[in-house]
Amino acid sequence: MATVILVRHGRSTANTSGVLAGRTPGVDLDDVGRAQADAVAQRIADAHPVSLRVSPLDRCVQTAAPIAAATGLEVTIEEALQEVGYGAWQGRAITELLHEPLWKTVQATPSVATFPDGECLGDMAERIATALRTHDAGVEAEHGTGAVWVAVSHGDPIKAALADALGLPFDHFQRIHVDPGSVSIIRYGSVRPTVLAMNTHAGDLAWLRAPVAHPDDAEVGGGAGPTAQTAGS
Repeated sequence: MATVILVRHGRSTANTSGVLAGRTPGVDLDDVGRAQADAVAQRIADAHPVSLRVSPLDRCVQTAAPIAAATGLEVTIEEALQEVGYGAWQGRAITELLHEPLWKTVQATPSVATFPDGECLGDMAERIATALRTHDAGVEAEHGTGAVWVAVSHGDPIKAALADALGLPFDHFQRIHVDPGSVSIIRYGSVRPTVLAMNTHAGDLAWLRAPVAHPDDAEVGGGAGPTAQTAGS
């Protein structure tokens, strides 16, 4: 089994202005977002990832740049990691969208929410889960059990991926929160995925290189944690 580190892009100019950026080109990281990207890169370097897949949008490419520099990996654009197609909602202020009737559907039953001239959230959940599982299997086949890779994406797609890994009905995905510049981690296995972290902001990730004693089973009682010495290895 391989392990994917899910990175939400750093804080963007749209995040601070309260606009739903969607797939709008030219939305950049702000100063905080650039600092977040640098910090994430240092965390991830210790995990020795073997692949770096990135949404094509500028804010994700900018987040991936220091990760590539810290790990020596090439940035590979992955369309399936793209932001939700918000259609006519794209570029509008969140304060306006709060008053749209569809807003309540997005909150309560997102599986049936389709944005005007845009994407259905349920379809987004399927594309992100399929993309992650497919690439994860490829990473394991090429690099072996225990390989680590990185996917840089957006808030709603990462939340959807976590809901899928947790076995939650998609209508519950709004219970998950993912900040800009945060790291979440999923280990896909032959029996079930395991969520190792959600919405984390600090801590080295060298422990991801430790071998897993029983890769297909949950450790009854919680286990002893990573046992291999990873420092300097």
